[in-house]
Amino acid sequence: MSKKTIEKKSQLEFIALMASLMSLVALSIDALLPALEQIGFSVGIQQSTDNQLLITMIFLGLGFGQLIFGPLSDSFGRKPMVYFGFILFVIASFICVAATSLEMMVFGRILQGIGLSAPRTISIAMVRDTFSGDYMARIMSFIVVIFILVPVVAPALGKVILDNYGWKAIFYSQLFFGGFVMLWLWKRQPETLIEKNKKKFKLSLFVDGTKEFIKHKQAIIFTLVSGFITGSFMVYLSASEGIFREQYGLSEQFPYIFAGLAISVGFATFLNGTLVLKYGMLQLVTISLIAFTLISLIYIFLFYGKENPSVVFLLIFFGLQFFSLGFIFGNTRSLAMQPIGHIAGIGAAINGFFSTIMAVPIATYIGSFVDTTALPLFVGFLVCGVLSILLTAMISKKTN
Repeated sequence: MSKKTIEKKSQLEFIALMASLMSLVALSIDALLPALEQIGFSVGIQQSTDNQLLITMIFLGLGFGQLIFGPLSDSFGRKPMVYFGFILFVIASFICVAATSLEMMVFGRILQGIGLSAPRTISIAMVRDTFSGDYMARIMSFIVVIFILVPVVAPALGKVILDNYGWKAIFYSQLFFGGFVMLWLWKRQPETLIEKNKKKFKLSLFVDGTKEFIKHKQAIIFTLVSGFITGSFMVYLSASEGIFREQYGLSEQFPYIFAGLAISVGFATFLNGTLVLKYGMLQLVTISLIAFTLISLIYIFLFYGKENPSVVFLLIFFGLQFFSLGFIFGNTRSLAMQPIGHIAGIGAAINGFFSTIMAVPIATYIGSFVDTTALPLFVGFLVCGVLSILLTAMISKKTN
């Protein structure tokens, strides 16, 4: 086997492993979607809109957890922190399984998010340790393509497990998958943080890293853009099950609808892996943000003050929105990380923290209006899109 073939095989395994680490988050969110109503009954949720807390609160934990694991991974290495985060996730999962109240379940979901923030953040830092520039964006695109497969299959898988074994078994299946990924990481992936890039652990590490982060205008702007876009998409994640179940009566079909829309994101992300080398990250993000915003505006113009359109029309607009998102997610994260490779761990943590902490209140506020129609979703998409375009316009066209 030639050296080039070995390197290609090694790179493919790296992509698959990083995608699997990130997929732990998606599995913990998307596999639970078909079970929200049943979990709500079990823990005594009175208002159906409170079911959204089971999704948004895990993001809250993800945001805060990154501030812990990102800086620590810069001092003690990437892999040990991933293992520690997974142990915390295991403990949190058992809390969720044993939950008898909404408060206990929310606590478990926040703790799950804190634990999962380790593989989510550190996988990005590991990519930045290994690659840079548009090629980093290309690798991230391929990672996200595999990562997208989880939302495609997770709701259907969650529905099968729910129907046959109950909602608690969904949590056990996540632990089984996570254990497999941890074993894979331990056996096959070398530590990516080289000795000279390690930071001596001290309490001022986060403060020093933050000072360095805010020196880079590009990192700040694309962190804010990530926050607005993640917030608008988080509304969909938390409210979509209610929209298709209550507004359209499509509870049984929901896993397949969710899968189809996830494919549109995955296809765009796959195309991004090729197009980003030709056009650059900034140009693709700018065009996609404009498309994302215009699609929202058209939907609002057509259906403002009216009842929901047919499900076919709704799916067409959702599909177009998510196709645009496929060119935004990975590129905005890569653009934010590009100038801060020397502090990749804490940089990924700060980026993830602020974008997530922005996203949670955005999603919670917009989601509170999603009651009888899906229109508030598109109003939220429009506002977040306009703000993101204005921020992106502040970056020089010379940025790559």
